[in-house]
Parts: sequence; C-alpha cells; structure tokens
Amino acid sequence: MKKQVKGYLAFAFLGGIMLTSGVLIAVTGYDPDVDYAAMNDPEITLTGTPADNFPDNQRTTFCNSGGDAKSTDYIQEYLIPTECTSPLAIISDYDGNVWFAETNTGNLGMFNPVTEIFAEYENPTWPDGGRSMMWGIDYAPDGSVWFTDETFDSIWKFSTIDEKYERLSYPTSGGDSLPQKLTIAGSQIIVNDFTGNKLTILDVNPSADDVNYLSVPSAIDDSVTADFALDANDDIWYTNWLYQQGGFLVKFNQNDYRNDVSNSGEQFLPLIDYISAYALPVQLLTPNGITFSDNGLLWIADTTSSSFFSFDPSTEEFIQYVTSEPIFETYGNQTGVIKSPISRPYWIENNDQGQLVFNEQTANNISIMDPKIQTLVEYHVPSKNPNWGDCDNGVDVLDNCGIAQVFDFTISGDKIWFTEWVENKIGVVDTSVPLPLEIQLEANTLNLKPGKSQEFEYTISMKSQNDISELFLVASTTHDFLTANVLDNSADLVAILDDPSDTIMIPTLISASDDALPGTYKILLGTQYGDITISKYLTVIIE
Repeated sequence: MKKQVKGYLAFAFLGGIMLTSGVLIAVTGYDPDVDYAAMNDPEITLTGTPADNFPDNQRTTFCNSGGDAKSTDYIQEYLIPTECTSPLAIISDYDGNVWFAETNTGNLGMFNPVTEIFAEYENPTWPDGGRSMMWGIDYAPDGSVWFTDETFDSIWKFSTIDEKYERLSYPTSGGDSLPQKLTIAGSQIIVNDFTGNKLTILDVNPSADDVNYLSVPSAIDDSVTADFALDANDDIWYTNWLYQQGGFLVKFNQNDYRNDVSNSGEQFLPLIDYISAYALPVQLLTPNGITFSDNGLLWIADTTSSSFFSFDPSTEEFIQYVTSEPIFETYGNQTGVIKSPISRPYWIENNDQGQLVFNEQTANNISIMDPKIQTLVEYHVPSKNPNWGDCDNGVDVLDNCGIAQVFDFTISGDKIWFTEWVENKIGVVDTSVPLPLEIQLEANTLNLKPGKSQEFEYTISMKSQNDISELFLVASTTHDFLTANVLDNSADLVAILDDPSDTIMIPTLISASDDALPGTYKILLGTQYGDITISKYLTVIIE
C-alpha cells in the first residue's frame, strides 16, 4: 500500500490536478480477502474487468464518464475495448502502430490505425489489482517497447516479436524512487527519477547479464528531477526543483565524462566537474516537459500556470510564453471558486517540421507552437469527464464539462496520438486538415516604455468556406504589468463573416504599467472558434 500512496501523491504533487489529493489516495485495488461490508467501505460490484479496482461510486471518475468515442474536424477518438484500462504513456512504432501503457492493468495495448483494431497483451507477472502510473515509454529498433512503472520501481521491456515481457528493477535508494519519463538513445536508456533526486542512465547490453548504470544526483537536496532532453552534442538537460520554490536547469556533459573515465582508468570521477546549472526564472515553478527546437532553443513546460518558456543556451536568457485561457466548459466554475483558470502545459516535444507539440492538461488541448513564425494552434479534445472539473453545483451538472486527463502524446508524421487517462480512450489529431482561418499581426515586434500605451491591430483572415459565425477573441499576457485590451469593447466578440473572403481587423491597446520591468515579453493574440484556437505571438520589448 505504501508504494501506491507514494505514486499517487507524486501524481497529485506534479500538477495539482486533484480536487483533493485524498481522493486518489483512498482508491486502492480490490482485495478479495477484505470484508468491505464490515469496514463500511463503498460498494464494489464485481464485473470481472479492471473496473473492479475501484468502488462503484468512483468508476465514472477513473474509468469513463459514460461517453463513447467522439470526434471533431481535427480529432478522432477511439474507445479501448477493455473497460477501465487507464491508458497513460503512448508511443508509435516504425509501421505507425500505436502502443500505450495501461496503468490499471499493467498491460500494453496496441492500436492499428489502418484496421482500427485494438490488441492488448496480458502481462502474466502483474499482480491482481495492481495499479501503477506509467509515464515513460519508447520504442527500440529491435522491435521492443520499454516503459516505466513507478509502483514496483521497474522498467519493463515488451518484445513485439515474441510478445513476452521482461522486468528490470530500477536502482533505488531509500525507497523514494519514481522512474518517470524514458528515452532510448543507442544502447542507453535514460530515465528521470522524479522523487529519487537523480537522473539514471542505464547501459543495456543484450549480450551481458548485468545492466550497468550511472546515476547523476540532483543539484538540490530533497528536490525532484523532472523530464530531460538531449542537445546536438548529446548533453543531457533536465530540471531540479522544489515545489513552488523554484530550482535549476541542469546540463550534464556525458560524453566528456565517459571519455575522461575511460582515459583515467577510474570507475567514477566527480560528476560536479561535468555539470552546469542555470537558475530557473521565478515565474517557472513546476517545470515538467522539456525539449529542443531546431534552432537550438530549449523549451520547458510549466504545469502550475498557463506558460511555457524558451531558454537560449548561448545567451542564458529565458523568455516566457502563454497559452490561451481554458474554455469555460473545461472547469465549469459552478461553485465560483475558480478565479483564474489555467491550462497547465505538461509534456513538450518537437516534430519533424521544427514545431513544438505540448498537451494542456486542464484546458483539454493538444497544441502546436511554431517557433519560426510564432504561431500557436490549440486543438480541443472533445471528451470531458465532469468529475475532474467544477461541473456540479448540487442541483445541475453542466453538459460536456470537465477534462479527460490527456497526460501523454506521441508524434507520428502529421498525426499526434494521445491518451485520455480517465476516459479509457486514445485519440489522434490530424494536423493535415487545413485550418479555417489565419492570424496576421500589424507588426511582429512592439517597443514600449513603462507607463505607456500603443494601439495595435491584428487581422483574422478566412481560409476556407466553413460557416464561421462566432469568433471569440484571445488576448493573453504573461505579466500583470502588461495588458492587451480590445478597443471596441468586444472581449467576447461575435463576428459575423458573411463572405468567406472577408477579414476582420481587431484594434487593441497594448499597455505597460509604470512598474513594468525592462525585458522581452510575449502577448498571444488570436481567436477561438469551436474546437480550435488559432493565435500568434507579438513580441513586446519594454525599454
């Protein structure tokens, strides 16, 4: 039981995604030797499915809220045949098949996009009722799928050829390890130990019985070690941080370290000589996802805000970006307690077009940001689970309210596949579908002095024959001292575009308060229509 509590506590700690953390901690696997009636526990109706791991009154929260697979013009969902698998980590293979880890069964699932048929592979050594958050997964050239398992401190290998599982114990210290994300790089498997204060590099040699590994300790005592990325020199970048207290971006020069160890004849050398650390900006409190773009910039997602950040290793400069505000249906706010809804960007990756892809957990979005042209497209996932939003006021439940807990995604060509952890579904974004409109800015850069304002226009241009009748404006900023206000009092603008060739000019007022700090900032300007939000970043330089 201790291990399950540890894992789900870390899950709640990661993004603050629970209504209360006690909800998850109270949910354990079904034990046939326990007299639940005598304990006055919630009723459990046995179904012979993985749903038996939850009491009846929590099955809509963790298994599925009752909805079938849904679709939009850009997204198609698929319902997993087995009930309540709780899919999380997801990856595609070289043939385009999609593999995903089932956190409520210990099994791997596979979906063939051509036949649209699921296959699920039973893990014979998985204990009955066992549950584990499986955050990391990757596909190896030999046709194996590797994935992490935090409950049992394990890394699993599944051979897609002979359909067999192998378990590798993850090196732990003091029982506080939580192997999270996983990447295969040659013969190495890199794993961040989220609560174990280390990054682990395992050397998996198929011809050897033993697995050699190197653990790089955290730069901060009692901190967490989050996601990682490799640069063009194979240096490993990752973050160490304390919850709501900040931390460091860390670079480990593994090639120089290994060369020096080999040349010295020593088994180990002091790691500190091969590590560089950069203080994170005070606004970046919960860095999770991290990746490099083609231009050499590092990008970090912040899960306790609506922001993500770029970092230029050559100048050591961070720049903060922002998403659009979550739509009302994702959070509901039936009780009125949510004053400032946030999108919570979680993981972030780059695709083969030089774009960034990230999931916005509490906005129920899969998003694509193009660093070259500074655009952001946010695709809204249609399924929502009301148990994860403020959707019930005790009298009414808002229709189509909540979030599906889209925790992971994988990029396969022009498709982005993702999992819905509490809806028992996988889905796919088809980025080849043309966008219905385009955002054009009057200028890409605006210079302001503290205490000054300047009028600025951007244009919404039609690109299709779609019947677009409602456009809701987006104007998001990263700091309170910088604002963007639409001048015609149409913050909730409804624009009637009778002619598909029409354009609409949006006059705005960009203002910097007297206490604005000099620097480079980003303002997001655009529009939300239906299931998609299209925006562009204006660079504001406060002198």
